[in-house]
Amino acid sequence: MKSKGYINYLKRKRNYAIKVFLTQFFLIILFLILWQFLTDKKIIDSFLLSSPKKVYNTIISLYKDNNLFNHIFITFYEIIISFIIGNILGLLISSILWFNKFLSKVFDPFLTIINSLPKVAFGPLIIVCFGANINSIIIMSLLISLIISIISITNAFSSSDKNKIKLLQSFGANKYQIYKYLILPGNKNKIIETFKLNISMCFVGTIMGELLVSKEGIGYLIIYGSQIFNMNLVITGVVLLIILTIILYIIVNYFEKISRN
Repeated sequence: MKSKGYINYLKRKRNYAIKVFLTQFFLIILFLILWQFLTDKKIIDSFLLSSPKKVYNTIISLYKDNNLFNHIFITFYEIIISFIIGNILGLLISSILWFNKFLSKVFDPFLTIINSLPKVAFGPLIIVCFGANINSIIIMSLLISLIISIISITNAFSSSDKNKIKLLQSFGANKYQIYKYLILPGNKNKIIETFKLNISMCFVGTIMGELLVSKEGIGYLIIYGSQIFNMNLVITGVVLLIILTIILYIIVNYFEKISRN
């Protein structure tokens, strides 16, 4: 049975979370009201920066044309596929590098060099190799998210408590047992943090790819809107990206809470 003090603690924690959420919601509403007010008063140019009303009307127009959910789904699909593949490969390659110190030393400078390169420079090469299609977009996203994932998880594994490793070795534990019972569980939070970071990386890679080759997706809406000087479509694309980012962030946060319970 839960004590009264613990119940009060949970209540305070819940009230604090509600207060944070309401403050965030209020700031968003305040921003939208201010944005609309400034455009109505001609203080900012609604042709360049649009307005909440124009963004809303553009979303409704896309919905009526049966284009809204198609563009959202395409971008969401590309992000999810690159996110899943990038994290699985990142964890797998980082594990291999932890098991094999020789390979870790060999590939360490190459990972740093590749990570420092602007990935958009590989865009034309990727298009030539994989075609101007969704595969190129996913590869572009993987180029960004995978390297970050490998570097982050490898560094986390390498910084594991050396004393705990020596203690397990003194009891006769082999490398696989150390990995299974110490390295993975001990770095669970850092791995999840890497996954959260990879959401933004996958977004960057996906939109970058869509700007280069896509004929569908939110990135396509943005580049098409800029080409025809329809800034309402450009800002609407950015708003849709923000909404999609929030949704994916909430999903990852949910799985993070489950893993910690």
